[in-house]
Amino acid sequence: MQNSFKKILIGTAFFVLTIIIAVVGYIFFGWEILDAIYMVVITIFGVGYGEVKPLESPSEKIFTIMVILAGTSSALYIVGGFVQMIAEGEINRALDAQRKKNTISSLVNHVLICGFGRIAQVMAKQLADGGQAFVIIDNNSERIAIAEAMGYLVQEGDATDEDILRSVGINCATVLATVLPDDATNVFIALTARELNPDLLILARGELPSTEKKLRLAGADHVILPATVSGIQMANLITRPTSTDFLQQKDKQNSLNDLLAQIEVQIDELIVSNHSPLVGKTIRELEIRGKGAFIIVALRRSNGQLLTHPHSSLILNYEDTLIVLGHQEELPKFARYYELNHALYYQAGREKMLRP
Repeated sequence: MQNSFKKILIGTAFFVLTIIIAVVGYIFFGWEILDAIYMVVITIFGVGYGEVKPLESPSEKIFTIMVILAGTSSALYIVGGFVQMIAEGEINRALDAQRKKNTISSLVNHVLICGFGRIAQVMAKQLADGGQAFVIIDNNSERIAIAEAMGYLVQEGDATDEDILRSVGINCATVLATVLPDDATNVFIALTARELNPDLLILARGELPSTEKKLRLAGADHVILPATVSGIQMANLITRPTSTDFLQQKDKQNSLNDLLAQIEVQIDELIVSNHSPLVGKTIRELEIRGKGAFIIVALRRSNGQLLTHPHSSLILNYEDTLIVLGHQEELPKFARYYELNHALYYQAGREKMLRP
């Protein structure tokens, strides 16, 4: 693109220079300035109206030939630059589209975001900051342009279309978040996505509380109601203003995380692998083996059921997730020894996704 623009500038400069020299040359031969300009125009552009004055001397004829060659060549050079610029733009767009397609097709364990409104933009920023791969699906060209300007992978199209979902690798994705402002569309997307990938974790936005049941029946694992969340948050600001305000301030969150770091504590999610010796063991046996290195806060079963303060007699199964609070040094050692995979990790003001 830069070379073609440079070619246009060079051609234009040479064309203007040719016109100036040609006009000066005809004036030198004794022509009036208007006749000289008219002669240059009809000569370069090949209008064919005939010479203003007969070209009698050999020098006038040779000069006119040079004007024709120089003017035509510079004009063709300019046109060639424009053609090259258009062709390069089309080729670059085609190559960019192919590169994005190849990148999307190679993704594994990525997140699909259906819609790119305000909620999705906040979500995308958080995922990008955490290093999580994701693809945005939207049928609005303006929102697609915004997402591309931010450097995100995008797929323009209708997220309810099975072909569109397949093109972004729904079979290899781990999470789909449908955050469109239309509840009916979110229900249909959840239903289609669940059919295409039964193991997919589906997060859905709902505008009306009555839609939550429909979204769950359609296959959504979690339903977020922005109006309800906002109402609860505002109520907390009324009933518990001090604690809520404290926890919402980013500098206070960082201070809290710093305190955790100072006492060498972290929150971790440990997934029980298929080869872990803890499969079939109880929570009590796990705590005994941990020797006080951590506290089990909650247990999420492989089917998504979340148990807070799990009973000590509960038996651990394959792909259960343990949410534990413990020592920074001891937890990784315990996880490696008993073949537990890390899911999420929070420590000292930073959050990042860790793959098993």
